[in-house]
Amino acid sequence: MSEPRDETTEEGSERSAGRSYFDPPRPSRFGLGRRLAGLRLPDLSGKKTAISLLILCQVLALSLWFSSTAVIPELKAAYGLTDDRASLISSMVSFGFVAGTLLSALFGLADRWRPTRLFAASAFAAAGANLIIVFVDPNSPAVPMLRFIVGMAMAGIYPVGMKMAATWVRGDMGLLVGSLVGALTLGSAAPHLINLSGGLDWRLTMLIASGAALASAGLIFLVALGPGQKPPVPFQPHFALQAWTRPALRLANFGYFGHMWELYALWSWAGVFLLESFRRAPGIANAEAWALGLTFATVASGALGSVVGGLFADRMGRTTLTMLAMGISGSCALLSGFVFGMGPWIAAPLFIVWGISVVADSAQFSASVMELADPYLIGTMVTVQTCVGFLLTVLTIHLVPVFADWIGWQWSFAFLAAGPYLGVIAMYRLRRHKDSVRLAGGRR
Repeated sequence: MSEPRDETTEEGSERSAGRSYFDPPRPSRFGLGRRLAGLRLPDLSGKKTAISLLILCQVLALSLWFSSTAVIPELKAAYGLTDDRASLISSMVSFGFVAGTLLSALFGLADRWRPTRLFAASAFAAAGANLIIVFVDPNSPAVPMLRFIVGMAMAGIYPVGMKMAATWVRGDMGLLVGSLVGALTLGSAAPHLINLSGGLDWRLTMLIASGAALASAGLIFLVALGPGQKPPVPFQPHFALQAWTRPALRLANFGYFGHMWELYALWSWAGVFLLESFRRAPGIANAEAWALGLTFATVASGALGSVVGGLFADRMGRTTLTMLAMGISGSCALLSGFVFGMGPWIAAPLFIVWGISVVADSAQFSASVMELADPYLIGTMVTVQTCVGFLLTVLTIHLVPVFADWIGWQWSFAFLAAGPYLGVIAMYRLRRHKDSVRLAGGRR
C-alpha cells in the first residue's frame, strides 16, 4: 500500500494547484494529451520506492568520492605521480567536504533549500568538476583543486540524503539510515574490487563516475518526500550552535567523533597493513592479491553491519548498539598487531569482524542526532556532525603512516582504539541523560 503523500512536498504542492505531479497530462488540442491520458504512470510516492530511489541516487552521486581511490594506482604508474601528490588528490576531497559542510551548517542550507534541488545542484556541480579532470594533466595543481570542489559539493548530497530519508521515518529510523550507509559502504569497497580485477583506464573510470552523478541529479526529482518533511526555516547563524549547547546532541556527536577517529583510517590503510603483513607471512605466494581481496571483504562487510546494526538499534536501542559496536571495533584495533605476519586465514576473521563492527554504529549516530534535534533543524544538525567527523578523519588518515614509521606497521592501528573507547563513554552518558527517551521510541 502506498504511503500517504505530504502536501508540503514538491509533488504535494502541484496537487494543491489542481493535480498531482504524477497525474496523466490533460488532453491537448493536438491530440497527444488524449493518447497519453489513457496511460497509467507508475506511482513513485510510496515509501519503499522513495527510499530505494534515494539509495540509488546517493550511491551514484558519491561514486565521485570513490573514483579517486580507484585511479590513483594507474596515475602513479603512467604519470609518475608521487606519493605526496597522490595523497593530496585523495585528501582534498575530505578537505572540500569539511569546507562545504561548514558553509552549509553556518547558512543552514540543508533546512532552508528544497532538498531535491540542493541535492541536484550539488551533484551537477560535482560531476562537472570531476569531468574536467579528464582533460587536465594529472600532475597539474588544478587536479587537487577540482577534487576539492567535488568534496564541497558532497556537502549537499550526503547530509541532505539523510534528511530526505528522515521524512519517511515510522519507528524505523535506524534501518532507513543504516540502509543508506550500507549502500555507500559497498560503494567504498568498489575501488578495491576494481584494482583486484586489474583496474580500468583512469579516464573511463572518471567519466563513468561523472555520468553516474549526472544521472543522480535527474533521478533525485523522482524521490518523493514523506509526511515528516518540514517547511524551510529562516536563516539564523546560531542554529548550528545547538549541536554543542544542547547536552544530548553534544554527547551523540562526541560518540560519532570517536567512531570517525577509527573508521576512515582503517579503510584507507587496511590494504597497506595487510600487504606488509602477508609479505612477512610464510608460504604466501601472492601477497598483493590476498591483501586486496581481504581489504575488499573488510570494507564491504560493513554494509551487512550497517543494515543489521540498524535493525538491532531500532529494537534494542541506539546507545546499546553503538556502545557494543565501538567496544568490538576498538578491541579489533588493539588485536590487529597480534595477527601481523600471519596468514590470511588467521587475519581474515579479525578484519571482517572489524569491518562489520566499525560501520554497524555509523548510521545510528546520525539517527540519534535526527531524533534529538529540533525537527526543523535536522539537516543542519547532521551537517554539523559530519563536518567535524570528517575533519577528524583527515587527521587520523595522516597519523597512521606516522605511527608506522615510528613503531612499525604491526602496531600502527593500535592508537585508533582510543576513539571508539571514548565514544563508548559518551554514549553511556547519553544513555543516562533524560533526553535519551527520544531515541528509538524510548529504546535507549
